[in-house]
Amino acid sequence: MYFDSVTSLRNHLKAFRLNAEFSQQALADQAGISRQAYSALESGRATPSTEVALRLARSLEVPLESLFSLADDPPGAVQAELVGPAGFSDSAPIASNRVQLLKVGERLLARPVAGSAATRHSLSGAAGVLVGAGWMGGSASVQPFDRQQLEMTSLGLLGCDPAGALLEPGLMRHGVRLVWSEEGSRQALLGLARGEAHVAGCHLRDEDSGDYNFSWVRRLVPFGCTLVTFASWRQGLIIAPGNPKSIHGVADLVRSDIRIINRIAGSGSRSLLDHRLERDRIPVEMVSGYGREAGGHLEVAVVVASGAADAGVGVEAAATALGLDFVPLEEERYDLVIPDHFLDHTGVRVLLDLLRQPGLRRGVESLGGYDVTAMGIPVSEG
Repeated sequence: MYFDSVTSLRNHLKAFRLNAEFSQQALADQAGISRQAYSALESGRATPSTEVALRLARSLEVPLESLFSLADDPPGAVQAELVGPAGFSDSAPIASNRVQLLKVGERLLARPVAGSAATRHSLSGAAGVLVGAGWMGGSASVQPFDRQQLEMTSLGLLGCDPAGALLEPGLMRHGVRLVWSEEGSRQALLGLARGEAHVAGCHLRDEDSGDYNFSWVRRLVPFGCTLVTFASWRQGLIIAPGNPKSIHGVADLVRSDIRIINRIAGSGSRSLLDHRLERDRIPVEMVSGYGREAGGHLEVAVVVASGAADAGVGVEAAATALGLDFVPLEEERYDLVIPDHFLDHTGVRVLLDLLRQPGLRRGVESLGGYDVTAMGIPVSEG
């Protein structure tokens, strides 16, 4: 039923099988071959006969050419909707031609991977390139690098938690590709509201109630959502090793010898700093560097480590990663916000299962400053 030899034929069986929730045995039965024979096909160690290939395509309910392609046959260009990180307006020209690709519902989205907001992705996160010019909010032609990657189930995540990178291996083991864009909490919720992701991370405090996230989700997202705790973390001032400027709290930021690096407006870190400055009746004009912004927690730590700033608000894990000191200000709950209409999405189900795994918990806890006791537990308002 198949030729026991390696050819230039590429297959995309695993991604489609996992997406259809078939085991190897179940799909082998559908094709009329043994599980061992199917395993050889999926791994590329063997080539299917025409009959077996047609049975596989019929069982997975996909066109035959989606399952098999020649290794030297580049994928065709696709049309995608251009969406952008915080700060990009509709009809803005795209400066970079490298993009992430993500399917959310029936929409194929392309997100540029250039600029400080996409630093984490600038070398390895692109899935294709724009063909010709593109403008934010419009449609553009994109040449994918790899057809199999494009056909995999993808999970779109917007958020600022550096620990998000630890989700990738576990998701990939289940055939789910993580497409993560670093955004502040408010921008992440707005992107979720626009349908640009499956999940958004959030740590925004309500000034009236003191509670986290629920009021902001209601305010910014026009559909029902479920909030699941990722972790609680310590957030505070990231400072140079040994604390050479003797910085012990927000009150020290008004000194003439202190320069800070701030987070972008709408981020939870910026909100925390503003809250503490207002509580201590410190005008922002008295804080040198208040208007200088960094896109994420690790970027804050990098600026402090370089000596370009003496302090910046961020999570303890970012300070630990770069060997910096840390002055804690507050413990916050970082939640994952999931639209109710995505709760049955394959990638979301895998994510929720992953949050219950002890290996992920140990990995996140090892970063420093995280409490993972409530990881994976839905949050009730009140």
